Amino acid sequence: MNNRKNYRKAVEINEDQQPFFNIINRFIAFFTREIQNRSTIDTDSQYPFVAMDTRQLFQEVMLAWDYFSEGNGSPASTPPTFLDVGCGIGNVLLFAEQAGFDVYGIEKDEYPFYVASRMLGSSRITRDDILEYKNYADFDVIYYFCPLTDGNLQREFEHKVEDTMRAGTILIANYKRSDAIKQDNRFRKLHIDLPIWEKLSA
Repeated sequence: MNNRKNYRKAVEINEDQQPFFNIINRFIAFFTREIQNRSTIDTDSQYPFVAMDTRQLFQEVMLAWDYFSEGNGSPASTPPTFLDVGCGIGNVLLFAEQAGFDVYGIEKDEYPFYVASRMLGSSRITRDDILEYKNYADFDVIYYFCPLTDGNLQREFEHKVEDTMRAGTILIANYKRSDAIKQDNRFRKLHIDLPIWEKLSA
């Protein structure tokens, strides 16, 4: 399927915004070092908290928001819901919240779960195993940044999300291990460079 006509323009980041991203990155780097030192997860199978580049994150979140706000897609809720799988301290959710999404996260590691729960509210952060999680179909946007170090488990997770998310959901999938989505007619890519897809059918 030729998706080129569906590619959307990402939000441009101008020079005046760079200092703000630099400040954000400094705070995230501080938490990253602290969390990695206190991590209790098995790093043979999953990554401790590692932050996505905030500039690309901003573009991805805003593209998803603009897509819905312009009347595209079919969000099931108002405002659209946003799930970060492996949310760490909740930094991605803060961007999504500021964009206008109703935000939720899943985090297994104890300390980042505690930080995200304090920052965003305990009802919004679930401490769960992402391979066992059963509610992917409940969200309008699903975001992840390659949470699992084991390639086979990561691909299993990716396929589970893609199979169980409902039609109309946007997937933001950074550092995917499986490229099967490129040939999957249930999905169309929304940007030529950014890893963002819309699920068209179940």
